[in-house]
Amino acid sequence: MKMEVMLSRKKILQIIVFSIFFLFIIVYAFFRSQDLIFGIKIKNVSINGSPAQSGIKVMNSVVEVTGNAKNAINLALNGREISIDKSGNFKETIALLSGYNIINITVKDKFGYVDEKNYQIMH
Repeated sequence: MKMEVMLSRKKILQIIVFSIFFLFIIVYAFFRSQDLIFGIKIKNVSINGSPAQSGIKVMNSVVEVTGNAKNAINLALNGREISIDKSGNFKETIALLSGYNIINITVKDKFGYVDEKNYQIMH
């Protein structure tokens, strides 16, 4: 009788350990593939060092646009492809026309996911 109870406890303990290990693998795989699951995102965009937002007015005709697009293979600023580093950071200077301007940022990853941001600014 005692032997049967010991075996069942040992079996239950093995099942619990295996379940925890399996759950750990699933959680780890989810976090490692999060960019694949949710696609690419343009983050931390700033214009002349200030967080980018539509409707802002700038005094300078030349502005610096920076941001991050992790895992991007192609990034275009106003239709022109620009370079990004291994971490996905980008930094580019553009000239504005007098009046209303649109800054368009488009990124694409290796799986075909696309993200696009537009900022309307006045000069």
